Amino acid sequence: MDASWRCTLSLTPEQRLEVLNLLNRTEVQLGREAIDEGRRRTVVHRWPGEHWLEYRDGSLIGYALLSGSDRATIEMCGGGFDQQLLDAVLLTHPEVDWWTRDANPVKSGAVIRTLQFLRVALPVPVTDVPAGSTLRNFEPQRDEDRWLEQNNAAFANHPEQGAWLLHDLAERTQEPWFDPSGFLLLEIDGRLAASCWTKVHELHPDRFGEIYVVSVHPDFQGRSLGRVMVTQGLAALRKKGVATAVLFVDESNAEAKRLYESLGFRVEREDHLVRFNRRTMNQPAGLRQT
Repeated sequence: MDASWRCTLSLTPEQRLEVLNLLNRTEVQLGREAIDEGRRRTVVHRWPGEHWLEYRDGSLIGYALLSGSDRATIEMCGGGFDQQLLDAVLLTHPEVDWWTRDANPVKSGAVIRTLQFLRVALPVPVTDVPAGSTLRNFEPQRDEDRWLEQNNAAFANHPEQGAWLLHDLAERTQEPWFDPSGFLLLEIDGRLAASCWTKVHELHPDRFGEIYVVSVHPDFQGRSLGRVMVTQGLAALRKKGVATAVLFVDESNAEAKRLYESLGFRVEREDHLVRFNRRTMNQPAGLRQT
C-alpha cells in the first residue's frame, strides 16, 4: 500500500508515542537531532500544532510539524523533503518555508536562509571578564525579566531570538536539561550587559555541549564581550567534562562567524530554509538563492 500523509491539529496519546519513537529512531540513525528542539517540545508536551503523519500499512513512517501564524514554517523528521507533503500543505497555505537539514536536495523553491552548524574541541583559551564587571549564574525567579530585556534588545532583528516572552523562557527553564550553572550573566555598572546560556546534551552518545544562546546588549557592543561570554561559556562546559561544543550561526552573520572561527569552530553542516509559493510551483525553475 502506498504511503499517505494525514493532518491533525492535536496528537492523541498513541500518536504522540508513535512520533516520539520515530524521532528517537531517526536520531540514532542520523547521529544528530531528528527535528528542531522547539518542535520536539511540541510533541513531548502534546501541544496543538499542524501535525502531519505519514503511514504505510498502518505504521508511522514519517512526521512533520508546521507552525507559525504569520509565516507557515515546516520541518520533517530527519530534515528531508517530500513533494507529496508539499503539495498537500500548499492546498491550505499559499506559501510555506521548509527547513532542510544536512543539505538534503530540493530541486525547486528559493533558499531564503542558511544556518551553519559549527563544532570545536575543548578547551579553548578563555578571555577574562572586564575589570569592574561581575560574572554570575542566572537565578530563577530573579533574572527572568532582566535577561529577556537584554536578549531581546540584542536580537531585535532576529527571526527567532528577538521576541522571547516570559512563557518562552519558562518553558525552557523547566526542561529536564536546564542547569542554571551553565547560564552565565555579565553585569556592568549595575546593568545586565551580556549573557551566555549553555546546554549539555547528556543523553547523546558523545555527550557534547552547546552554546545555546549568547548575546550582548546593544549598549555594550564593541567591547569584545561576545568573545568573553563565548569563551566563559565554553569553560563552563569543559568543567562539566564536555570534550566538544557546538552552536548554530546564520551564514550571513559575518562578524559572529569570524569570532567563532578564531576560537577554532569549524562548519560541520549547513541547513537551508527554502520558500515555496503556490503560484510558482507549476513554473519550471531551479533552486534559487535570495
